[in-house]
Amino acid sequence: MAQKGVQLDRETFSCSMCLDLLKDPVTIPCGHSYCMSCIKSFWDEEDKKKTHSCPQCRQTFTPRPVLVKNTMLAVLVEELKKTGLQAAPADHGYAGPEDVACDFCTGRKLKALKSCLVCLISYCEKHLQPHYDVPPFKKHKLVEPSEKLQENICSRHDEVMKMFCRTDQQCICYLCSVDEHKGHDTVSAAAERTERQSELEVSRQNIQQRVQDREKDVKLLPQEVEAINRSADKAVEDSEKIFTELIRLIQKRSSDVKQQVRSKQETEVSRVKELQEKLQQEVTELKRKDAELKQLSHTEDHNHFLHNYPSLSRLSESTDSSSINIHPLRYFEDVTAALSEVRDQLQDVLRETWTNISLRVTEVDVLLPQPEPKTRAEFLKYSREITLDPNTAHSKLLLSEGNRKATKMSQHQSYSSHPDRFTYPFQVLSKESLTGRCYWEVEWRGQGVDVAVAYKNISRAGRLNECVFGRNDKSWVLEFYQNSYNFWYNDVQTPVSGPQSSRVGVYLDHSAGILSFYSISETMTLLHRVQTTFTQPLYAGLWFYSFSGNTAEFCKVK
Repeated sequence: MAQKGVQLDRETFSCSMCLDLLKDPVTIPCGHSYCMSCIKSFWDEEDKKKTHSCPQCRQTFTPRPVLVKNTMLAVLVEELKKTGLQAAPADHGYAGPEDVACDFCTGRKLKALKSCLVCLISYCEKHLQPHYDVPPFKKHKLVEPSEKLQENICSRHDEVMKMFCRTDQQCICYLCSVDEHKGHDTVSAAAERTERQSELEVSRQNIQQRVQDREKDVKLLPQEVEAINRSADKAVEDSEKIFTELIRLIQKRSSDVKQQVRSKQETEVSRVKELQEKLQQEVTELKRKDAELKQLSHTEDHNHFLHNYPSLSRLSESTDSSSINIHPLRYFEDVTAALSEVRDQLQDVLRETWTNISLRVTEVDVLLPQPEPKTRAEFLKYSREITLDPNTAHSKLLLSEGNRKATKMSQHQSYSSHPDRFTYPFQVLSKESLTGRCYWEVEWRGQGVDVAVAYKNISRAGRLNECVFGRNDKSWVLEFYQNSYNFWYNDVQTPVSGPQSSRVGVYLDHSAGILSFYSISETMTLLHRVQTTFTQPLYAGLWFYSFSGNTAEFCKVK
């Protein structure tokens, strides 16, 4: 109990501003006592208001009271110091760098417990007490400590901003509402807060829903990683098997060629040796006859000469050796040439297919597809240079400009026969396959030109719905005929409205199943958009009506 009494005495003789024992205590007219330096500093701040108040009870004094040291209090404080209790117990409530400090404290400031939106002052626990005890203060709005109280003061009128201008979307004071914001849509800040609070709740619900969605996505991503790894491992395993089969096939063909060459070598060597043996026998026989004829030429018996000459002069049929013509290392040179041609063709195929394989790898897009481009500059990021495949062109289509341009002719062109060539419709496909995100533009002249995409296995002849773009489930086409657009797919026609232009842009996002056609002029206008699932690589296509002279060209866009 004694300790509690001492503690009460300490609080009684402490300054409510610095919270330390009174130094040079003074008592002001309302009866409250302070350190002389504390109250003097406080009133110095109030001098500009020409009225001075008590920091505790808020009673005002005019003029500024004269401060006189309270000797009785000074004596009592000195007595307390002599008891050894002059050091105040450790107080851990001092404001740090990250804290809001009490605006009332002098010297070392305590942490603020609350901020008052009416007083626009932050208070520690002790200095806040009048807001709980004094009736006028109880109506003030207390909030969590804030360093931004001055933001509530109008810089123009030095008044609290309790209103909101919806026209200018800013907080204002009541003077602003009749001044520069006169005639604007204004409400109380509380009313605007209530409305915004409702919007905030909706936003929070949306955020919470997105959080739930993203958390689900986060849980799915490890499965996606596992799926990517499995797919990549299988692709590597399959590629190794395929390349092993290719190597085995090439080795088999190498062995076959080697065996055939060796077999032919053995046959031809045997023939040569047989001829060599025949020629050797013939030489022996000729030498023998030559010796007999020589001997006969020296005989002196005329009858013996005439009797034997006829039989000795007859020669056996000579072995034909006129075809013998030695060509070292050239007998099988045609085989080498044929193999070299195969090698070159294989290199060309591998070079072309390798580009395609690399493109397939780089276009693997596991995550959600990117948003569809909005501006032409964004579309051009995915531009592809497209050339037409002469092997697919109808014989009345003339290709030029590096196979980027096609012209409908009245005469057949001198194309060789090819299984990929369209024989009924005047159509042609691109040489390049299209996957991933691609964009290209086609410019035409004349009437009756269609821009299409199709699978490579579309029929090249036969009935109309088998081979004509848009009349089957293997092709999609934008038709421009008689100054109007139509879209065709699987023999279903869809009228398309939009500005007419001689240039059309085509955007393809293969993995997302998006195919869009745009009218290109000074602006870029969407004509038609398809959302589907593509099961094979696509090829750009052109379809011409029977009018000769119509042209279409794949543009070089930058």
